[in-house]
Amino acid sequence: MDLRIFTEPQQGASYDTLLAVAKATEDLGFDAFFRSDHYLAMGDSDGLPGPTDAWITLAGLARETSRIRLGTLMTAGTFRLPGVLAIQVAQVDQMSGGRVEFGLGAGWYEDEHKAYGIPFPKEKFGRLEEQLAIVTGLWGTKPGETFSHHGTHYDLTDSPALPKPTQAKIPVLIGGMGASRTPRLAARYADEFNIPFASLADSERQFGRVREAAQAAGRDADELTYSNALVVCVGKDDAEVARRAAAIGREVEELRENGLAGSPAEVVDKIGRFAEIGSTRFYLQVLDLSDLDHLELISSQVQSQL
Repeated sequence: MDLRIFTEPQQGASYDTLLAVAKATEDLGFDAFFRSDHYLAMGDSDGLPGPTDAWITLAGLARETSRIRLGTLMTAGTFRLPGVLAIQVAQVDQMSGGRVEFGLGAGWYEDEHKAYGIPFPKEKFGRLEEQLAIVTGLWGTKPGETFSHHGTHYDLTDSPALPKPTQAKIPVLIGGMGASRTPRLAARYADEFNIPFASLADSERQFGRVREAAQAAGRDADELTYSNALVVCVGKDDAEVARRAAAIGREVEELRENGLAGSPAEVVDKIGRFAEIGSTRFYLQVLDLSDLDHLELISSQVQSQL
């Protein structure tokens, strides 16, 4: 079971804060540092000191870390043109020595588009499908050859398809709870399928859909990695769990029900139940980025038991 640290910087975090968390992630033996791709805080957070861009952040971290994988859950397809995105991600992969993973989603948070003047198209899934075809097509084009795509939303003609990533194939992450189109898209493009903030029963159902779609596409369903993302809140005792829950504005019982919360033993047990349905990777959504002791506890008393 891989444990990865997953952050939500739009809620309020500077680059220096993210760097501290990423270095702790590396030093404490976690597998990867991931971040969201949002420009506007959600809920009652003031978002100070303001948003940071996902791929600029990962470019900086690529040069200041040496081992951990780096990526997004998920890059918003509405934010960037796919040709430009392919260049950005390939460059960060080069800067990291081949440690990037690429999560791409359709984009959903309309308010942040309004706040920063970003177009918010009604039809997003078709765009996402073309974006995946373009980005992976550009990376997969042999050196010296060109790439073209003539679709409904994007038109590329004789692209040199450069630069190339360091990795022979950057892992592609697709996720979500869509019942038909999402599994089909994952079967075609994904190396990993991620389910965010879902119950054990819902995760099992969606993993099954993806497996069926992969088999229908003539692909071995076991080729994909299946993962979950859940908020984490661990404490040595009930008082510490309650303190950490209060710090992120959540109730302990709600976190126990919908996240990974409680003592290290409770969290290990719940991760084990997800492992039984095929999940082999967890993205631990850490909401209090100032609490590095939390990461140390998870490393020493949760990760060590997996």
